[in-house]
Amino acid sequence: MILPVAKLGTLALRTICKPIAARLKKDAGLHPKFRQCIINIAQDANHRFTTNMQRRIYGRATDVEIRPLDEEKAVHAAADLLGELFVFTLNVAGAAVIFEVQRSSRSEARKEELRNQELQDEWTLKSRVQQVHSFYHVFCKPIVPLSSSQFKCEEPEPSSKLHEQSR
Repeated sequence: MILPVAKLGTLALRTICKPIAARLKKDAGLHPKFRQCIINIAQDANHRFTTNMQRRIYGRATDVEIRPLDEEKAVHAAADLLGELFVFTLNVAGAAVIFEVQRSSRSEARKEELRNQELQDEWTLKSRVQQVHSFYHVFCKPIVPLSSSQFKCEEPEPSSKLHEQSR
């Protein structure tokens, strides 16, 4: 159940983030200080890294000088990187929130199950105590000694009298 909801959530988040990322890309090239910052990022981090990685993959020397990108390509590459980073960050944050909510709900369900089990155990224990208590009152009534006035013993008749009566 959570998987389709998570997929729909990330799709909705991407749909919302794409226009924001496009706006960031557009505005990135207009502000002079920010433009210079993203050109440096695109030149140093992105272009040099990808070029060195490609040269290693193809088995070429990596100690050669790498030509810098022209400003427009650098701005476009950095703006694309910035937009994708924005979308990725929000998707990861959304996934983290979904994961945390799911983990929290599972934890709460576990705690609720433990509470219910404890209540069930307590109820069972109380019923057992009541059972034992009732058995105690039924089977273990105190024995009251009988006094001599309550219990009267008759003397048995002599056997000769009994014998005569039977004839």
